[in-house]
Amino acid sequence: MRLTVVGCGYLGATHAASMAELGHEVLGMDSDMDKVAALNSGKAPFHERDLDEMLARHTASGHLKFTSSYTEAAAFADLHFIAVGTPQLPGKHAYDLSHLFSAVRQLAPHLKGPAVVAVKSTVPVGTAPRVRDLLNEFAPAADAIEVAWNPEFLRESSAVEDTLRPDRLVLGFETEHSWAETVLRQCFEKIIEAGTPTIVTDWATAELAKASANAFLATKISFINAIAEVCEASGADVTTLADILGHDVRIGRRGMQPGLGFGGGCLPKDIRGFMARADELGVDQALTILREVDAINNRRRERMIDLAREQLDGNLTGKQITIWGAAFKPNTDDIRDSPALAVAQKLHELGATVTVTDPQALDNARKTHPELNYIDDPIAAVQDADLLLHLTEWPQFSHVDPHRLAVRAASAKVIDGRGTLNADTWREAGWTVRALGRP
Repeated sequence: MRLTVVGCGYLGATHAASMAELGHEVLGMDSDMDKVAALNSGKAPFHERDLDEMLARHTASGHLKFTSSYTEAAAFADLHFIAVGTPQLPGKHAYDLSHLFSAVRQLAPHLKGPAVVAVKSTVPVGTAPRVRDLLNEFAPAADAIEVAWNPEFLRESSAVEDTLRPDRLVLGFETEHSWAETVLRQCFEKIIEAGTPTIVTDWATAELAKASANAFLATKISFINAIAEVCEASGADVTTLADILGHDVRIGRRGMQPGLGFGGGCLPKDIRGFMARADELGVDQALTILREVDAINNRRRERMIDLAREQLDGNLTGKQITIWGAAFKPNTDDIRDSPALAVAQKLHELGATVTVTDPQALDNARKTHPELNYIDDPIAAVQDADLLLHLTEWPQFSHVDPHRLAVRAASAKVIDGRGTLNADTWREAGWTVRALGRP
């Protein structure tokens, strides 16, 4: 098939490359000329495992190209995926849908024949009719255009795998047995034939799928972190407790990792956007639980500050603190709502000298937090440190020999904010080890 992907950020670039991997002819479209140039050279403007290799291969073969022209995109294919960003509105909880509606308005005048517009962007429920209305207003072939909803369920650092081998495929349509369903089933034929559960539903249900999934995951994370607060007060071990709970098949262990909490560009934004939409619909009480989920998550960051203060005898002023981690999670360079950087910034404001290291995210961190110090090498970063904080669970950090660090640090004290360091090994190397939710 021939298809386009409008909006080539994290979601769009990954989707475009993955569709080429499935054998389609793909044209990615983005208004950012620098991004288009980078993608045409086979290089993503962000770090995502396996993506650059796939981009390079398919741009070289000619099966994948990128443009900044809506005219070219409309002429290229009759299937158009919309994958633009829907960030949180400044100062509000609601989604900013301006990029989505702008993309639809700019594409629509060039749609002069039958076409399918399949939206992948995360939105509040009730957005699909507004997209349809824009197409009816601005597209010459409005009567021959069908809107589909195809939510994404990507996890940063495994986005390629999640696109090519998803755990479910959701297709939402205005009416049953639409032409758009036939087109999308053809597009995803290899994924469907591989046995991927495929759910065909209405617009509203498809729109709710991503927000509901992220809300549940955030709730699961915040639940175990709430239990971690009880564990700290009672001397219990939250990691062992999570293992006990995880053996219950109704609960499961995956995603229930106690520690510093979640961040990134999806979970925090999506639970707040979900709450905002529920309020607009007059059912805000139904999602009251998400307010506490958000509050628990933020309290984890405050607790890390408290632990750091305790380890430094109540005085942060002038202390040298090293932080392992800048990205919000490992295997990405994404620092949006990063718990690690939020803690680093607060410690700096409280008078500490903070040095940050990260395998991928330092360039992004320097742009947003120039007041912090940065060192590439996690071992060198510990030189003369009064305290080490482990805040992003990169595997590289867990593999560092703590004996090599002890001779560099001014004081061998570490707080494991992610629970992935071997506490016994570190203690044997002479370190004082503290962890969230553990004795």
